[in-house]
Amino acid sequence: MQVSDLNEYVRRSLAADPMLRSLRIRGEISNFKAHTSGHWYFTLKDDQARIACVMFRQNAMRMSLRPRDGMAVVLSGSVSLYPQAGAYQFYAEAMRPDGVGGLYQQFEALKAKLAAEGLFDAARKRPLPLRPRRIAVVTSRTGAVLQDIRRVSAGRDPGVPLVLLAVRVQGEGAAEEIAAAIRRAGTLAGVEVIITGRGGGSMEDLWAFNEEIVARAIADSPVPVISAVGHETDFTIADFAADVRASTPSNAAELAVPDRAELLDGLRMLRRHMEQAMRLYIQGLNSRLTAQRRRLEAAGPEQRCLAGERRLAMLSARLEQAMTSSLAPWPQRLTAARLRLEHLAEVRLQREQARLQRNRARLEALNPQRVLERGYALVTDGDTVIANRQAAMGKSRMTVRFHDGAVTVRREEENHGGEENQNL
Repeated sequence: MQVSDLNEYVRRSLAADPMLRSLRIRGEISNFKAHTSGHWYFTLKDDQARIACVMFRQNAMRMSLRPRDGMAVVLSGSVSLYPQAGAYQFYAEAMRPDGVGGLYQQFEALKAKLAAEGLFDAARKRPLPLRPRRIAVVTSRTGAVLQDIRRVSAGRDPGVPLVLLAVRVQGEGAAEEIAAAIRRAGTLAGVEVIITGRGGGSMEDLWAFNEEIVARAIADSPVPVISAVGHETDFTIADFAADVRASTPSNAAELAVPDRAELLDGLRMLRRHMEQAMRLYIQGLNSRLTAQRRRLEAAGPEQRCLAGERRLAMLSARLEQAMTSSLAPWPQRLTAARLRLEHLAEVRLQREQARLQRNRARLEALNPQRVLERGYALVTDGDTVIANRQAAMGKSRMTVRFHDGAVTVRREEENHGGEENQNL
């Protein structure tokens, strides 16, 4: 009988046993892995034993819960043998939660305690340096973690040295070694980043990184700490306490060590930008210098005199133009004014002549000569006019003026009946 025959016989025997079909078993999930094919692989354990389990993709797609290490579940399925590996395992068809496992309870309790103390606060997280002088790696000397970190670091920048602080990463006393190595790494000269971690495994395998002593050593580190524990789906207390969580050890190296080629490209680009900025700055200075030189030349005596002459010539031209513009309408205005003045003078002369005629007529009417021509006479004594009889009394000689001449008369007195008569 060959091995394959034996394994096939055992498989058929297990499949034929009705007690091993449609089973329900209770336990705690450990070492859970979701394969890229969609199948789930994990271990179900209790306090005394464990069994390998698998849930194929068609059953996993129907599950509403996402299993994780430490979760207590009840599985429905059957027991069989995987002939190629000779592995006895449970084929789960359904899964439902069944409380919380012991390790998971410890994990959640410590996580809540440290979170309440503020150990996981984002304000405590420190940024990684752009290019650390040295990197301390706290991990196993023989694990694949160290090789992955070395490989990725050398490919990105071989000029960044790595310092290994070898520790056990699982088992009794591993947490104490890891915490001590982290504290020591923080005292090494030139160390600016610490990477601590290990490869994937079950929750029990990763438990050293769930210990309080490791979390506090990470939080107290004087330099930033990158936690690279397990696979991307694995979470530990160290991940929450660290300044940066890496999905894998290789990713930790990528985060800690900058790509020298990218840095050089960035420096070249920065150099081009600086050169362009300097060219623009120098062009600006040259423009300002040219403008200042022009202002200085314009402020010189010769330029000021030339500018004054140009300004004087411009003002003279403007004055001449203004005078020409101002005098242009004056001949026409003077002609119109002369015509208006002549017209006004003619009207005024006619008005004055008419008034003179009226006054002449009035004077003629008042002329004594005209009165005399009407038969009246003017009696005078020298230059004194004798206007009434009383004034003639006592005058011996008087002159009587007619319109055509004057005669001198003498007064004679006659007394008739006591009356005095005066005859001229």
